[in-house]
Amino acid sequence: MFEIKRYSPDMKEAWDGFVKTSRQGTFLFERDYMDYHCDRFSDFSLMIYVKNKLFAVLPANRDGDMLYSHQGLTYGGLLTQWQATAETVCEIFQCINDFLKCEDIHRVVYKAIPWIYHRLPSEEDLYALVHVCKARLMARDIASTIVSSTNLKFTELRRRGSRKALQHQVTIEETTDLASFWDVLNANLQSKYHATPVHTLAEIRRLKDFFPRNIRAFVAKLGDETLGGVLVYVSNQVVHCQYISASPSGKALGALDLLFDTLIHHTFKDVPYFDFGKSTEQLGSYLNTKLIFQKEGFGGRGVCYDWYEWQL
Repeated sequence: MFEIKRYSPDMKEAWDGFVKTSRQGTFLFERDYMDYHCDRFSDFSLMIYVKNKLFAVLPANRDGDMLYSHQGLTYGGLLTQWQATAETVCEIFQCINDFLKCEDIHRVVYKAIPWIYHRLPSEEDLYALVHVCKARLMARDIASTIVSSTNLKFTELRRRGSRKALQHQVTIEETTDLASFWDVLNANLQSKYHATPVHTLAEIRRLKDFFPRNIRAFVAKLGDETLGGVLVYVSNQVVHCQYISASPSGKALGALDLLFDTLIHHTFKDVPYFDFGKSTEQLGSYLNTKLIFQKEGFGGRGVCYDWYEWQL
């Protein structure tokens, strides 16, 4: 019933068009986003057809005899038509497994798309992973997400920080000047973790040029000084915090408290989900309790980002 083809650049228009109309697609799956790091990953994305009509796609890359969906993305997984059913998704995974065996791929690592990104309930893949692929859960990260309709209030600590920032005349603004925020972000990551952001400044500027409505930056400022900020990914129904950071003076003045107060209650108040991102490391085995405490103080509650694996 299904025909599987590997993605090639001449299929870009068909791929992107499908992503935009699928049940689970976000701009992260469009080729201008996926291909920015094509030099780091060997693309092995799959396109699944029924009677020459595109029915599903799987963003993926290959490393030796392993398939990942997709190492360069926060989440991955099968994107389907709205008409997809549990039975058809099970059949698709069986066909994918048969196809991968013929390609000498012996193991699959699959990042499921969290339910907050689904425009329609779309967890047929989770059923198929267990009952068709015999997959096991290999990693579970936890993120903190606000459901805007619940109106869960900030804790007093977060409200106090927001008031303090206002008293010191901290201002919040959207910016296209990513350099000042990247300076704060780099300094913070270096001092805490001896690390750098996943994206370079040049890469994030390029991605923002491709997706100006989806990738947006907001900063807290005192005069001309950038105290902190957040880079958000805006998709169909989720605002996701990709990078959050504040300088020592920004932390002292409650800059992020005021920033998130503004974004959650004003800028993005009509977006269904505001996702702060994960607070875990080491495939979810380490919970950063201080970090998740801050996010939960804004009203965020747990959404899991799961990885599965199976042998072929």
